[in-house]
Amino acid sequence: MQAVKEINSSLRVFEELESEVRGYIRSFPTVFSKAKGSKIWDMDGNEYIDFFAGAGALNYGHNNPKMKESLLRYIVEDGITHSLDMGTKAKAAFLEKFQKVILEPRKLDYKVMFPGPTGTNTVESALKLARKVTGRELVISFTNAFHGMTIGSLSITGNSFKRHGAGVPLHNSVAMPFDRYLGDDVDTVDYLDRFLEDNGSGVALPAAIILETVQGEGGLNVADFEWIKRIEEICRRWDILLIVDDVQAGIGRTGTFFSFEPAGIKPDIVCLSKSISGYGLPMALTLIKPEYDIWEPGEHNGTFRGHNPAFITAAEALSYWETEEFQTEILEKGAIVGEFLEETASCYPELQGEVRGRGLMRGIACDVPGLAEKVCEEAFKRGLIMETSGPNSEVFKIMPPLTIKRDELKQGFTIIEDSVKAAIVMIKEEEK
Repeated sequence: MQAVKEINSSLRVFEELESEVRGYIRSFPTVFSKAKGSKIWDMDGNEYIDFFAGAGALNYGHNNPKMKESLLRYIVEDGITHSLDMGTKAKAAFLEKFQKVILEPRKLDYKVMFPGPTGTNTVESALKLARKVTGRELVISFTNAFHGMTIGSLSITGNSFKRHGAGVPLHNSVAMPFDRYLGDDVDTVDYLDRFLEDNGSGVALPAAIILETVQGEGGLNVADFEWIKRIEEICRRWDILLIVDDVQAGIGRTGTFFSFEPAGIKPDIVCLSKSISGYGLPMALTLIKPEYDIWEPGEHNGTFRGHNPAFITAAEALSYWETEEFQTEILEKGAIVGEFLEETASCYPELQGEVRGRGLMRGIACDVPGLAEKVCEEAFKRGLIMETSGPNSEVFKIMPPLTIKRDELKQGFTIIEDSVKAAIVMIKEEEK
């Protein structure tokens, strides 16, 4: 693919008028103007393959045609746009379809809460409800967790840079070691259990334990299914609520609709956002076991929790899950990505690479400082968008739309391999 043209002056408006807090524009320094499926184009006509998918908010691709058609029809017919938590036809249709297509086949019994329309909003509501239900304050999270950027979510997030941005002390949480955080020979479930049973540990009985089955921002760390089951057992034994944050790993990203399905657990609260709307529109759900739905009316609210255009596209997106065909396709593509990454790590030992992830949420952790970032930089120059993850940005991460075509995957693989070669040369030059 032809290298991307030099950045033009159109970036100047962002440099002059937008806050210094902007982040992704620094990694992808161009002005995008069009997107379709698994590709994006900038104002100069440069084409990019998307291995980023809006950080997991575009699992069904850009401008999905069926969702776009439903949305345009709804707008033309003057459908309700904003409704707070009032009843609307669009919300009712989504709730009924979610119950029929997602919950009932999986034998899951949840009440659906619409918090504010972002991932951190659903996490905040889950924390608040767990504390209300149990009367306890502490929440246990895990090393390298990422749960959002508001104060409550930051308190259970591991990344020190993001935590520091709060500007205030972050309380009422304790981080325990994630699966294999202390190495393959240390059972971190036993470690957690010991803290809970020992009155001298300094760790009080928590209101909840919150976890990601695959830590997306934390470095694509994958929890073993047996480890997840044992965490649930601890929660049941100690009367602790289990919260699964499926904001990034859910909605099919790891293969199944919920990332926790293969582990055979039933969390007390589930947090969903990102791709739940299917179209990139802001939307979030907090799923609550009925016995814990003890909110007083209006006790947790938000002006945009009734975003009806998102309900329209979300209902359409659920059509993908009416049969098992889509899930099978995701798992097959995930295996293709896994094979490519294993081969890459083997062919290029200079990466000092470890393949991580599950489904279409995979990457290589590079034990060479700065190498993963250079791979992503080189990939962008060649027309592919992907990001890093991990506490030191040590993982380059492949996370395309779930609907991506196989030939587009392979085009992306070619760019990644070329980028790996270039990045390795750059690192060697710097070491001289």
